Amino acid sequence: MKYRKDRYGNELSQLGYGCMRFTRKGPQIDYAKAEQEIMYAINQGVNYFDTAYLYPGSEECLGRILAENGCREKINIATKLPQYMMKSMKAIEKTFAEELSRLRTDYVDYYLMHMFTDILEWERLKSYGIEKWIDDRKKDGSIRQIGFSFHGDTEMFLKILNAYDWDFCQVQYNYLDETSQAGRRGVEAAAEKGIPVIIMEPLRGGKLVNLPTKARQELKDSGTGYSAAELGLRWLWNQKEITVILSGMNSMDMVAENIGIASDAEPGDFTSREHSLVERVRSIIKEKEKVGCTGCRYCMPCPHGVDIPGTFHYYNLMYIEGKKLGTRTEYARNIGLQKDPGFASKCIECGKCELHCPQHIQIREMLKKADKDLRPLPLRIGTSIVKKIIT
Repeated sequence: MKYRKDRYGNELSQLGYGCMRFTRKGPQIDYAKAEQEIMYAINQGVNYFDTAYLYPGSEECLGRILAENGCREKINIATKLPQYMMKSMKAIEKTFAEELSRLRTDYVDYYLMHMFTDILEWERLKSYGIEKWIDDRKKDGSIRQIGFSFHGDTEMFLKILNAYDWDFCQVQYNYLDETSQAGRRGVEAAAEKGIPVIIMEPLRGGKLVNLPTKARQELKDSGTGYSAAELGLRWLWNQKEITVILSGMNSMDMVAENIGIASDAEPGDFTSREHSLVERVRSIIKEKEKVGCTGCRYCMPCPHGVDIPGTFHYYNLMYIEGKKLGTRTEYARNIGLQKDPGFASKCIECGKCELHCPQHIQIREMLKKADKDLRPLPLRIGTSIVKKIIT
């Protein structure tokens, strides 16, 4: 495993474990599977684990694994305050105490203000007294370092970056988002201030793994020997400004592959050939994609039962893969045959989802387009018939 240093010289594995996408058995996390994957990662040198208060069951699962395997001191925990839900200092204190309890620890190594989009959110927290609270938590050791995660545009990122003496920051960044969100400009600005940069969505919710056929052929013909995931990860690790890349790993194959890459990749590895390959792949993807959803699920749950990320996943997949019938059938089966189908037609355009979307997608409008494309009349009728037969 290769390591990069944080602001205070601590070594962090350049591959971090994102704990949002643990495998589930129904509504519950598959604990045994998560334990196997996490312990393998720890034994291979991964020492940065990222979770959040609002990732269902994630903090509890991670805390239990670390406690039962006696390895809390071997790793760094990063978790997040859902600042958009906080209405008082009392609420902040209660939430943090609950997180410590869930994680079975008395301190958090890296604590983030979750999902800033506007400087006004930080100003609101300041009005509650958050700065003194942070100072107190640092003094008593319950928080080691303080940072923020961000979804918004570059200019707003720079305002928040310069609004406080942050220890680190976390941004969405990959070769499709090089000029959106915080973007390369934001990443480099943070690094210039000596602030470590943690990367989320390095493979854009799997889109940089499930490449269009034309892009997969480009990759195959390139002679690099890289998988689609490796191309995306190496593009990031090639940049010295990046400290840790988070990967939402949920299979042993994924964990092993990513650790293998992280044990080798270094800044400056990319040649002009690899850079040209990324440009070609990026151009091909952007030809096909319909909506920039990463599957983060911040828009969920929909109060009326629409599976928003699922709908957008199949909407994009239909065009990226060029398999309309197959994708429509898969969508009808996976979404429509559930006990409570999550079709986009259930949307009443309340707009709640758009308030929480990090990508600022016009969800209501895109759901109409997706539903029209994914569910032509014959498929609607067919799905209804099949559902009546099997239920």
